[in-house]
Amino acid sequence: MALAQSGDAQAFERLYRAQVARIHSLARRMVGPAEADELTQDVFVRGWQKLHTFRGEAAFGTWLHRLGVNVMLAYRGAQGARRRYLDQDADPAEVGKTRPASLELRLDFETAIGRLPPGARQIFVLHDVEGYKHEEIAGMLGITAGTSKAQLHRARMALRRHLER
Repeated sequence: MALAQSGDAQAFERLYRAQVARIHSLARRMVGPAEADELTQDVFVRGWQKLHTFRGEAAFGTWLHRLGVNVMLAYRGAQGARRRYLDQDADPAEVGKTRPASLELRLDFETAIGRLPPGARQIFVLHDVEGYKHEEIAGMLGITAGTSKAQLHRARMALRRHLER
């Protein structure tokens, strides 16, 4: 860590290799597979730029993960997806109503998550996958904890309907 902070690119590359799969998985779940590669790289570029702010109060992976969440939230905000956390046009109750073509797709949890409206997907990933508390999510997204809970419930119900088909 100290070598990377002093500007050693090879040391940072070792950190990259140790963390890239986790950050890519987070990106794929939060913003979808189409943007995951680009946002993963954005997280590591930002990490390199902000490495001097790492104080060692948490593990590097924890610090980078939080930085990744922030980069992805900023991306979503820039795309206009954060103006409403549950899209008016996409009813989560409708998510599970399209029948997948095969059993393989029916059981594909990643596909089910990807079909959620962006706001519901974001809250589901932050809470159920990444383990953030509703109060933390509310602070990150600028919503109330109650809104986070309600959207998480809707997301879970939509996923259940999708996976039961």
